[in-house]
Amino acid sequence: MKTINEVRESIRSSSFTGTTSGLMPNLVQGNVVILPKKWADEFINFCKNNATPCPLIGVSKPGVPSIPSLGSDIDIRIDIPEYHLFHDGEYTESVSDIKKFWNEDSVTAVIGCSFSFEDALTKAGLTPKNILTNTNVSMFDTTIATKKTENFNCNMVVSMRPYKSEDIDQVISITEKFSRTHGKPIHIGDPTEIGIKDINCPEYGDSVLLDEDDIPSLVKKKFDRLHNELLP
Repeated sequence: MKTINEVRESIRSSSFTGTTSGLMPNLVQGNVVILPKKWADEFINFCKNNATPCPLIGVSKPGVPSIPSLGSDIDIRIDIPEYHLFHDGEYTESVSDIKKFWNEDSVTAVIGCSFSFEDALTKAGLTPKNILTNTNVSMFDTTIATKKTENFNCNMVVSMRPYKSEDIDQVISITEKFSRTHGKPIHIGDPTEIGIKDINCPEYGDSVLLDEDDIPSLVKKKFDRLHNELLP
């Protein structure tokens, strides 16, 4: 197993560009949002108002690419395999290095990621299918509203990990301990009840094949359109 420094170096050199699901057992993973200072304070308040879908675990100082509370030698401009860039609310491109976009008022907010509890599920013999297939999780838009602020207003996005009905109670028991990385499922069962039209066609991530007896929507909360994105 690679060390955190080896993984970080492989990301910085662009030799690793895949999903980080299952990559670093026993470590907390996060989703990154980078935005100008003029929006940062309101976004932080939005996260505080929506602590389960947006569990804030770290915030940088303006213009500082490190977050000492989350680890040493962090350079948020080059330490993520892929950044999504948005201009005026619209996705424009993905890049592996954002140094040229960084400026003195850039603020990084890190939101706890559900990849963090996948190792605990695996150790319990409940390895998520996305790890078994070496793919990303399936993620879906929903009709579940967040508590809006003046400029941040959206529905939740949820990630899905299918399990057998007899395993659901154990999955809940394990994941509910991870409150800073979304915690237990928000919904189990019929995905149409939360606005998901087709469980085989995720809006984000990869499609995960469900067996006939899988419960198709073990899902947890996430913030709509702001996971792993740069907002310049």
